[in-house]
Amino acid sequence: MRAIGPIGILILALLTDEVRAVKTNDFKTCDKSGFCRRGRALSARAKEAGSSWRSPYSVDSSSIAISPEEAAATALVKSSLYPDINFELDVRVHDDGVVRVRMDEKDGLRKRYDEAASWALVSEPAISKDVHWVAGKKDLKATYGDVSVIVGYAPLTVTLLRNSKPQIVLNGEGLLHMEHFRTQAEEIKADGEEAQIVVEVENPRAWFEGAEEDALWEEKFNTWTDSKPKGPESFSIDVTFPNHGTVYGIPQHATRLALPSTTGEEPTFTDPYRLYNADVFEYLASSTMSLYGSIPFMQAHSADSTVGIFNAVASETWIDLFHPSEKSTSTHWISESGIIDIFLLPGPTPADVFAQYTRLTGTAALPAQWSLGYHQCRWNYVSSDDVRSVQKRFDEEDMPVDVFWLDIEYADEHKYFMWDEKLFPDPVEMTNDVAALGRHMVVIVDPHLKRSSNYPVYQEASERELLAKPKSGEGEYEGWCWSGSSSWIDFFNPASWDWWKGLFKFDSNGEGWSWTQSTDAIHIWNDMNEPAIFNGPEISMPRDNIHYGGWEHRDVHNINGMLFHNLSSQAVKERTTPNKRPFVLTRSFYAGSQRFGAMWTGDNLGTWDHMTVGLQMVLANGISGMTFSGSDVGGFFGNPEPDMLVRWYQLGAFNPFFRAHAHIDTKRREPYLLDEPYKGMLKDVLRLRYTMMPLWYTTFWEASRTGMPILRPQYVMFPKDTAGFAMDDQFYVGSTLLVKPVTQKDATETMVYLAEDQVYYNYFTNQPYYGSSKGKTFTISVELSTVPIYIRGGSILPLRERPRRSAPLMAYDPFTLRVALDKSGYSASGELYLDDGEGYSYEQGDYVWRKFTAEKHGKKGLKLSSTALGNSSGGAYEKELEGRGVRVEKVVVLGLGVKPKSVRVEGETEELVWNFEAGKGKEPGVLTIKDPRVLVTKDWQIVVEA
Repeated sequence: MRAIGPIGILILALLTDEVRAVKTNDFKTCDKSGFCRRGRALSARAKEAGSSWRSPYSVDSSSIAISPEEAAATALVKSSLYPDINFELDVRVHDDGVVRVRMDEKDGLRKRYDEAASWALVSEPAISKDVHWVAGKKDLKATYGDVSVIVGYAPLTVTLLRNSKPQIVLNGEGLLHMEHFRTQAEEIKADGEEAQIVVEVENPRAWFEGAEEDALWEEKFNTWTDSKPKGPESFSIDVTFPNHGTVYGIPQHATRLALPSTTGEEPTFTDPYRLYNADVFEYLASSTMSLYGSIPFMQAHSADSTVGIFNAVASETWIDLFHPSEKSTSTHWISESGIIDIFLLPGPTPADVFAQYTRLTGTAALPAQWSLGYHQCRWNYVSSDDVRSVQKRFDEEDMPVDVFWLDIEYADEHKYFMWDEKLFPDPVEMTNDVAALGRHMVVIVDPHLKRSSNYPVYQEASERELLAKPKSGEGEYEGWCWSGSSSWIDFFNPASWDWWKGLFKFDSNGEGWSWTQSTDAIHIWNDMNEPAIFNGPEISMPRDNIHYGGWEHRDVHNINGMLFHNLSSQAVKERTTPNKRPFVLTRSFYAGSQRFGAMWTGDNLGTWDHMTVGLQMVLANGISGMTFSGSDVGGFFGNPEPDMLVRWYQLGAFNPFFRAHAHIDTKRREPYLLDEPYKGMLKDVLRLRYTMMPLWYTTFWEASRTGMPILRPQYVMFPKDTAGFAMDDQFYVGSTLLVKPVTQKDATETMVYLAEDQVYYNYFTNQPYYGSSKGKTFTISVELSTVPIYIRGGSILPLRERPRRSAPLMAYDPFTLRVALDKSGYSASGELYLDDGEGYSYEQGDYVWRKFTAEKHGKKGLKLSSTALGNSSGGAYEKELEGRGVRVEKVVVLGLGVKPKSVRVEGETEELVWNFEAGKGKEPGVLTIKDPRVLVTKDWQIVVEA
């Protein structure tokens, strides 16, 4: 979020420039970062040396200690560069076959930051008791199934193999380097002289580290100086995938799903991918620049297998990438501080990798169902009357919406939680007016606190000493943000946790200030949590600031935003009894943030390029665990033309998080403001999203259990189809719905690719398209109103075709089942998951989870069935649906080859009302069964005789 605000000349000057374009000079490139320069220079020396290059790190085989009870082993690692420095290697195999490799400095001058994994992981992974390490003369080896892990001694390497074929190799190119803690060399002076005497000594380590010291003890960038009191502490390591030519992940970057190269011959980019959470407004649509979140998780893919690595590091990290051949990938990871803590995920399928990664960092939380509806936002709705007016217009135009958002101007002097009483004199009543129609509000709460004596949140945080400290370690760090002079809560301090959660209570109970002017219909938006600091280096916090435990900000930077998100989510959840599911949107994130809520791709532009890259970013986030994601529809900056808005809504309706947002300087562009025919097109798109709400919620249920992404790229669906490896302009919702958004201006046709020998049905016309096992591309004519959507043959879609003003108002509406028979004409399946949509009783089995199937009956007939899944307890929710008679009101069967003779519910004699529409030529027909009167909670069978 960026623009001019009345908070001082300094910020005015900053913001005047910011609304023009991204200021690349505000952010480092590798050549402006000392440790990245050192890492890249090391790689260049290795490349120049060629086959003579050899890593100086080796395992002391005499020190190997193997656990007799579990698959864990440790050993000392020595560097020939510094024989007196010791490192410790810890390798272990988890129960699910994931391999963890840790390397830390042993008995060093200081402790390296080693807590990143503790924030990212759900729990400490269980170590296998069935796998055993065996120490040989040259290596340490563990084998399980067709997987083996080999730790080479001299030089130190770690290799994961499947069927003796290398999948992942650590330090195979000899770029491992861990800069140990040291003391700064004292200057040598002659007796009685002030001048320094430089003593030139040949550096025996120059072949590896370079002849010159480079920014080891101090570093300048623009007007800022990083004091680096601990000196150099970076580490680098090469990670190669010898048999995988395509890699994905390491969000967040504005680039293709299949990551382009940064080094090697004719690289796409010249700077490494950077992971350093930063407030980059109007970011470029194709760049390796760091953005708001960082997930150091990468997948490597080939037609044979998929593998992954998770590098649990919280400091700034740069990643170079190139392809030694079409079938291999080499990466070089360079981090400012921390320990090596890398998880090797053996796959071998994309689904396996997702499961392995989310067993480590957690699956996406099952969201409140209403949060899957449409969100209307802008900076800013200016008053409570404005909010009421916007709601009224949506209702007058019969456009569904679930959430209205308030940006920073709701808060008096940008003191979060504190309503501007002139503009919002009745916040509770306003919220109740919105909630009366089943809707909700989302209100922004940023992490910076205005340093003001009349702001109780700041005063309490200051008195409790919960604020981040400057480099001296004393007092409170002061910076500038929307609130003017501000300080930042240090959420690494455990004392801040309960205090923060207490702020969200509706009744303070005399235990300090709390947000009494709130309701359970208000949820939260965490912005600026990278953290963004207008007068800080790279618009963020100085790296030598001090957090709880004495850690420097550089050590924890990429985790900082996740902690704010985590605690806000807990606060919203725990403010009511019984607890309700929170909705908390975050801009900054890290591995594991998916456990706490949704994210969006930040301050995008209203351009076709940003529409396109927004989809690529959402896909990349999704395969990296952060699946509840979306891009701002219409772009945050700019005034898109009506045709662009239509196309963007068509895309946004198929993002897991569906929100329109706009900058304070843009024209109002709520969907009801457009002229016809555009307004009608947007209305159709909104209603389509609500029709598909059961499909979205069921897919989120699957994601919360399995770790599968909501939106699935082509390579996830068809891992062996090489034509789809780099495809990022079409995707699947779950495994049933193929979507090909149109993101080019004035497009009259688009290309749809079908990777399998299967039939797909146009969602709107029911026209079948037949794919091929070798892949087949169709040219599809599109009008502006056209949304290319196809139901995959063999699927059953649960829908609700009575879209109302909000999702909660649809809670007891009947269902339509769209049965898309596979190419045989006799088989399909699908699922429907339902619960109360907002509480946690589903964790005790109070839900409805059904499986629908279609199978051949007799010679040409069909049988449709509903059976229960899971361990439903038959609780209050299921009984309520039964009591209200929630039923299937229509079944549409696509791909039926012959006209039925009869259609009836098994066990009943009465013929159902049905209609059969024959297909054109040899195409199959469509059977529509009207109101079969079967309950959604019960087992039943519908028999189609033919």
